[in-house]
Amino acid sequence: MSTYRIAAIPGDGIGREVLPAACRVLDTACAKHGARLAYETFDWSCERYGREGAMMPPDGLEQLRDFDAIFLGAVGYPGVPDHVSLWGLLIPIRRGFRQYVNLRPVRVFDGLSSPLRAAADHPIDFVVVRENTEGEYSEAGGRFNRGHDDELVIQEAHFSRPGITRIADFALELAGRRARRLTSATKSNGIVHTLPFWDDVVAERAARHPDVELTSEHIDALCAKLVLKPHAFDVIVASNLFGDILSDLAAAVAGSIGIAPSANLNPEREFPSMFEPVHGSAPDISGKGIANPLGAIWSGAMMLDHLGQHGAAADVMSAIAVVLAESDVRTPDLGGNATTTELASAVEDVIRATTAAGATR
Repeated sequence: MSTYRIAAIPGDGIGREVLPAACRVLDTACAKHGARLAYETFDWSCERYGREGAMMPPDGLEQLRDFDAIFLGAVGYPGVPDHVSLWGLLIPIRRGFRQYVNLRPVRVFDGLSSPLRAAADHPIDFVVVRENTEGEYSEAGGRFNRGHDDELVIQEAHFSRPGITRIADFALELAGRRARRLTSATKSNGIVHTLPFWDDVVAERAARHPDVELTSEHIDALCAKLVLKPHAFDVIVASNLFGDILSDLAAAVAGSIGIAPSANLNPEREFPSMFEPVHGSAPDISGKGIANPLGAIWSGAMMLDHLGQHGAAADVMSAIAVVLAESDVRTPDLGGNATTTELASAVEDVIRATTAAGATR
C-alpha cells in the first residue's frame, strides 16, 4: 500500500468543517486503490495568532518540508487583518516552497446552474493558471510621511524573466494537453513596463509550442468576455493579481465559489505543493455545519492527482459529478438545505457504490 504524508491545516472558520469532510472522501477513494493518506494536523490559524502572536511558528516551513503535500482549509477571521493572516501563513508557504503555479480549474457541472445564460447552451470547462509568487504582490515599497498631508505609498510590482518563463511554459504545456488554446491576460496598453515585458516573454515561449494557439487579451476586456462567452476559453495564464481576480470571477461563473478548488504547485517537486478551496473562512456561516465541502473535496482530488493517484482522483471527480447530476443533495449556497456532512457523505456513497459494483462483476 502506498502511503502519503499529508500536512493538514484546517485553519479558520469553515476550513475546520470542510477539511475533515474532504479527508473522509479522499480516504474512501484511496482505500479502493490501495493507497493511504497519513495526516498530521497543525493548528496554525488566526486563533493561534491571537494566543501566540503568530500564525505559525518560526520553523513552520521546516516542519512542513518533508510532507508529500499540504492540505489547507481556510485562512482569515474577524479581528485579524487579512494582510496579517495571509502574510503570516499562506504566502510564506507559497513562496518558501516555490509554489509558483496557482492552478484553478473551472467547470459547470450537470445539475448546477450558472448565473450566465450562455452556460445553458455551451459547456464551460477551462483552467486559470495564475503566477503565484511575484508580480503585483511584491513586498517592495513602503509608506512614507505617515499622518501628514503629503503621505505617500509606493507599491512596486516585480516581474522577472525566469518567473514569467516558468509560468508560461507550464500553461503552454497544459494547453497542449487540452484544446491547444492559450489566452494570456495583459494590460500592456496602460501599464507601460511590466505587462509589455510579460507579453514579450509569453510570446517568446509560445513560439516553442507551434501547436498551441496564443491570444492576448487586456484584463478588462477579458473579464467581460468571461461573462459573455466563458465557453470560448480553455487555458488562461495571468499574473498574480490578474489571476487572482479572474479566478474568483470564474468561480462565480461556475455557479458558486463554494465548489472552487485550487492547487499551489511546485512543479519540480523540490518542495511539497499545497491544495486549498478558494472560498475563504466564511465567518458568517462558520459553526453552522452548512458550508459547501465540494471545493475542498475537488482540491483534494487535485492533490491525489499530483501524488500520482490518478484513479482515486478520477473516482472523486466522477462521484462529485454524479451527486450533482443525479441527486438533490445541495448545501444552501447551491439552493439546497443539506449539511456539510450530508453532501460529503453523498460523494462518499457514490465512491463506495462504484467499488461495490466493480467487485461484483
